[in-house]
Formats: sequence, C-alpha cells, structure tokens
Amino acid sequence: MLIRKYAALILLSFGSMAFSAFVPVINHGSDPKKPFQKQPLKRIVIDAGHGGGDIGAKGRYSTEKEISLSVALRLERMLKADMPDVDIVMTRRTDVFDPVTRKAQLANQAKGDLFICIHVNAGGGPVRHREFVGYRTETYYKGKGRKKKAYTRQVKEYRTWTTPNPAKGTETFIYGVDKSEAAKAALSANEDLYLDSISARELKDFNPTDPAKMMIINMKTQSYFARSANLALTIEEEFKKIGRISREAKQRQKGIWVLQAVAMPAVLVETGFISNPDEEDYLNSAEGQQEICEVITRSVKRYRFSLEKQVSGNGAAGSR
Repeated sequence: MLIRKYAALILLSFGSMAFSAFVPVINHGSDPKKPFQKQPLKRIVIDAGHGGGDIGAKGRYSTEKEISLSVALRLERMLKADMPDVDIVMTRRTDVFDPVTRKAQLANQAKGDLFICIHVNAGGGPVRHREFVGYRTETYYKGKGRKKKAYTRQVKEYRTWTTPNPAKGTETFIYGVDKSEAAKAALSANEDLYLDSISARELKDFNPTDPAKMMIINMKTQSYFARSANLALTIEEEFKKIGRISREAKQRQKGIWVLQAVAMPAVLVETGFISNPDEEDYLNSAEGQQEICEVITRSVKRYRFSLEKQVSGNGAAGSR
C-alpha cells in the first residue's frame, strides 16, 4: 500500500526526530549519566465529528453527530483509566457545532501531541435491483379508422426493489501527502508551542524562509506524517483482530481539512457505516462502542510504546 511505503521511508529517514523528546538535564535520584526524558505523549486531543446543526451522515434512527460524541466520550474515559498520566482534551462534550478552523485552533492551543477525530461513514443511497421475471402479452394497434387492427406481442417483465447500501467496515485516514505544505504552515504558525523555549527564541530571530528554520519545520512535518501513518495502520490492524472488516488506512486528499491544520500527528477514524442497518445497530450499541474504544485505546498504547522506544534509543545513544 502507498501509505505503508511513505510511512516506512519517512520513519527510516526521520527516526531521529525524537531529538525533541529529551533534554540534557540531570535526572536526580537516578543514573546521572542518563538524560532526563520528557514524556513523548502527554496530551491527546479527541474530536467528536460534526455537532449542533451539522448532523453528518444519517441512518434509519440515528445521526453521525450523536454516535461520534458518544464514542468520543467513552474513549476519553477509557484513555484516562488506561493512561492516567496523559491529559485528554475534548473539542466538544455536548451537541454543539464548531467549524473545523475552531477545532484546529483548540487542538493547537492545547499543545496536543496527538489528534484523534471520531466519525461515522455512509455508503450512499439504497442499492436498486432489477430481476427478469418473465413475459407478458401486450396489445397494440396499427392503422386508423376501419383499417385499424389489433396485434399482440410478448414484452419482458421485471421486478424492481431496493436494499440498504451494503458498505461496511472501518477506515482510518491521515492527511494526503500532497497536503504537506498546509501541514508545514500549521507547524510554522504554532512553532512556539512545539519547540523548547530556547529553540523557539532562536528561531524567532530567523527570517521565515531561513533554511535552518525550514529544515526543522520540514523534518517535523515528515515525522508527524510518519507517526500519523503508523497509528492509522495500527488502528486498522487492531480492528482486523476483533473481526471487523477493515477498509484499510488511507491518505485523504480532500474533505478532512482539520488533519493538516493541527500541528501534531493526527488520524480520523471512520468507525462504521451508518447507512448499513446492521452497522448502525452496532454503532449505537454499548457493546459496539466499547469495542471501538478498546481498539483505539490499544492502538494508542502501542503508538506510545513505539515513541518511548525511540526516545530511550536516542537517549541511550546520546549518553555514550
């Protein structure tokens, strides 16, 4: 898959991006030769898609905004229970609407380390079916007046009906690689939030197009893309493990502006198809929502472990 190719290349090239995840400060009470390591995942922003007058996709009896909020709130509780040292920030807790620009602003102001957006998919309208059932005799006429004669012919007959769209399964999106410039702009606009204070002060003295400054922005952008891809692949892998149909991790070229507007790794999880009656029931059930949140939580824990391995590896290398 294309997303695996990009993720692998960037992770290999920019594995050293964990340089910002530790600072050379003595950790008193432990080995003084080892640098003090900052927590690589200390704040997660959860965004429940849609809200208020923006209902999103609609099923037979529920809406995307309702399911997204319910899943997001459950995910918040689960992440807090499993990772109590990580702060969880919600873009909304009630049925309110905020434009994606506001959601991105909230996430960036919160200095999030990870952005998780919860959505529900829809597969379009009902599927129409047509089946040949036989022939019927049709009478038609030719001529006028006394010359008018009746004729018969055999005409095919069909039975038509519709069924709900059968699309089902999960998808996890990251921003498209062609949106890198937008992601760089988000990072550049929020650089003081994501750099240590010394680096931030030094970079502010540079011209916005200074090569040194742009190098840091480019490296962070590519590192965040790789981390986003890594988490997206992990989420879909975990969905497969529990028997859900996975439509794979994908790059989204349009329609998810918020993913490239937040200055942090970001994924959007399409938890299922509300247009499919069975999936709608699953998405509205306590069991289904619990299962979805368990998958995302396990994935985030795996993601965090991979970051900590990078940090400890770089820390060990720096101490030699």
